[in-house]
Amino acid sequence: MKKFLRDNGLGLAFGVLFLGSLVGQAFSGNADVNARRLADGGDPIGLWQYVLSSDFAVDVAENWQSEYLQFFLFIFATVWLMQRGSNESKLADRLGPESDEQQYLGRHARSESPPWARAGGWRTRLYSNSLGLVMLGLFLGSWLTQSIAGRSAYNNEQLVDFQDPASWWDYVLSADFWNRSLQNWQSEFLAIGSMAIFSVYLRQRGSSESKPVGAPHDRTDVSG
Repeated sequence: MKKFLRDNGLGLAFGVLFLGSLVGQAFSGNADVNARRLADGGDPIGLWQYVLSSDFAVDVAENWQSEYLQFFLFIFATVWLMQRGSNESKLADRLGPESDEQQYLGRHARSESPPWARAGGWRTRLYSNSLGLVMLGLFLGSWLTQSIAGRSAYNNEQLVDFQDPASWWDYVLSADFWNRSLQNWQSEFLAIGSMAIFSVYLRQRGSSESKPVGAPHDRTDVSG
């Protein structure tokens, strides 16, 4: 058990943080919704009713989609783009998809390499892009979920104000949908860009996201 916890500590720690923050969001969101309902003369709703509501679903989905968009873009951008001195970047002479030898593919695969790395054909091509494709799929899925839940929440407000509900397509083209999306996207782009640049000049001893403390600023593609 100790070995399992050690070997999977990063994933487990963030899994616990994720679940804790999701539960906290449910309680705080329910309290916020009930405060607004009471202010408008309505009745409060229970926690489970709130968790199953479109209000909770759209708040969760709009955060998830922006996170997966960030990782999808960063994964593919770092294939072709570099930031000199950042450990988040490859070296200039390794830009691009790299050779089969560098990637341990086909006849260059090692004994411990995944089977699809040596299989060749479509399986190797698919596996070679599997991380980015999964992130893209998760982004598109959560963005679709946001649009569906967001439309439901938006139409609830429309009906309260005695206005016509919007179709899914009308909602996707609405200011509400794009405001929800873009306010999350800009923060993700700022965060990932800042990390790439800050890691050129700043250090965190012992972190894989940082260069060794004594490494020169222009040293690229190393971690401490």
